[in-house]
Amino acid sequence: MNEIDIVFDNNDNRIKHYELLLEGSLDHITEYALPVGYHFEFYQDGDRDIWIEIEKSAKEFSSYDEGLAAWNRYYAGRENELLDRMVFVVSEQGEKVATATAFYDINGKDKSGAGWLHWVAVKRAYQGKGLSKPLVTYVLNVMKALGYTYAKIPTQTNTWLAVKVYLDLGFRPIPKNAVNSYDGWCIIKTLTNHKALNNFDYIDENAIIY
Repeated sequence: MNEIDIVFDNNDNRIKHYELLLEGSLDHITEYALPVGYHFEFYQDGDRDIWIEIEKSAKEFSSYDEGLAAWNRYYAGRENELLDRMVFVVSEQGEKVATATAFYDINGKDKSGAGWLHWVAVKRAYQGKGLSKPLVTYVLNVMKALGYTYAKIPTQTNTWLAVKVYLDLGFRPIPKNAVNSYDGWCIIKTLTNHKALNNFDYIDENAIIY
């Protein structure tokens, strides 16, 4: 493996951006327990701005307006569906600090009937506290309870640590995406050294950073 001297953030815009798409069965999803003091809550009316703040803190958006535009694209007019699909992790102090949503392809192009995991994010101050895997596995089990048997997870190279979580949970690159975003998967292999990506090549730092 190539030695990587540069320290990369968990959401790093220096990394060349490739769209990635993983898939996997919802059978036998192991559920990880939240750390003591945290619990899950579903979306309630009025949580839109909290969702935007979490995503902004996790560097998914650079501004409130950018977050609002994403909300309007994905969820405006679908708020009633979020009542049993959008999940928050809540701290002991009652602060909503992480979120993910068991949803579907809003563009209607995916005819497979798979559920789609949307907008996984943990507030900056709460990253590294063991919230990601409990959140993701809980929401995947919510998806299963909604009747889905298979899930797809859209992500990107910039959020490479999240990709590692999905690989750890048994999700794998969709074959077409593995071809179309081959260089992106090479970046993920170089950064994570994940055994699930043995068929991809390591690359040097110059191929990772813009």
